[in-house]
Amino acid sequence: MKTLRMKLGERSYDITVGNGLLSHAGEYFNLKRKVFILTDEGVPKAYSEMLLSCCKEGKIYTVAQGEGSKSVATFEKVLSEMLEMGLSRKDALVSVGGGVVGDLGGFAAASYMRGIDFYQVPTTLLSQVDSSIGGKCAINLCSTKNVVGAFYQPKGVLIDTDTLKTLSPRLVSAGLAESIKMALTSDRELFCMLEREALGEDNIEEIIVRSLMIKKSVVEADEKENELRKILNFGHTLGHGIEAQGEKVGLYHGECVALGMLPMCSDSVRERLASILKKANLPTDGDYDLDLALDFVIHDKKCHGGMLDVITVSEVGSCDIEHMTVDDFRKTVKERIKRI
Repeated sequence: MKTLRMKLGERSYDITVGNGLLSHAGEYFNLKRKVFILTDEGVPKAYSEMLLSCCKEGKIYTVAQGEGSKSVATFEKVLSEMLEMGLSRKDALVSVGGGVVGDLGGFAAASYMRGIDFYQVPTTLLSQVDSSIGGKCAINLCSTKNVVGAFYQPKGVLIDTDTLKTLSPRLVSAGLAESIKMALTSDRELFCMLEREALGEDNIEEIIVRSLMIKKSVVEADEKENELRKILNFGHTLGHGIEAQGEKVGLYHGECVALGMLPMCSDSVRERLASILKKANLPTDGDYDLDLALDFVIHDKKCHGGMLDVITVSEVGSCDIEHMTVDDFRKTVKERIKRI
C-alpha cells in the first residue's frame, strides 16, 4: 500500500493506493454521516455495496453508463436525489466508478448547498492515474466536453487495484494512454520503463503511483491551470475533437488521447510513441473525420481569441507549451499526420 499527500494547504488530502482497500473505506474516509454514493451501470454493484456497508447511513444512486451522463439533465437528477435524501452541508458524496461519475459527482458536490465533502473511489485505470485527483470536475454542454464545471478538490481518494480485475483489456489499455502521456511529457525514466517492461498486473501499482506523482506535482504547482497544468492536456486538443464524433468513431477517451498525441511529437519521439501505443494495444490511426475534429477545436475551452496553448514534445520526458493560432494548429496536425 502507498499513500501520497496532495499538498494544497487547507485543501490537502490523501491518495491511498493498494489492493483490498474498498472493504476498509471507513478507515480512510469519514463515513459516519449521511453518504450519497454515485455510480453507473457499468460498475459492478459489489463495489458500491461494499462502500455502503461502511457508512452510518447511505444511499446508492446509479446513472447510465457513458459520457451521456455528464449532462445538465443527469446533473439535475443527481441534485434532486441528494435533496430528497436530506443531505446537509455536513454530509458527503462518494463517486464510485470512472471519469464520468467522478466528474459528475465532483460537480454535484461542489454545487449542492455551495459545497459538501466529496470522495473519489476510481475503478478504471484511466480515473486511477488521472481524473480522480486534481479537483477538475465538469459536465458537457451542447456537445462541448467539460465546458461547465469547477475546481473542487476531493477530501480523499481511495484506489483499490483489485477493481481493475473486472475491467476489459481494452479499458485497461485506454487508461494506460494517460500514463504514457504523463511519462512522455514529464518522466523519461517512466517512459523507458513502459517501453522496456511488459504492461500488466505485475507492475500496474507502480505505474499508477508514478503517474499520480507526476500529476500531483503539477497540480500542487498550478492548481487552477494558469500555466504549468496545461501540460496535462497533451494529446487532448485533437483527442477531444475525435472523441466528439461519438459513436461514429467508437473510441474511448484514452484511445482518442493516444491519437491526439502523435501529431504533437517530433518525428523521433513519434516513432517511439507509436511503438509503445501498439504495445499497449492503443490505436495509431483511426477512422475519424480529421477536418471535423479540427473544426471542433474552436469550441475547446483552451481556445482564446483564435489562439491555442498547444503542448508539444520534442524529447521524451519534457514538453513545451506553444501558443498557436487555430489555423497554425490545423496546418501542423495535417502535415504531421501525413508522416505517421
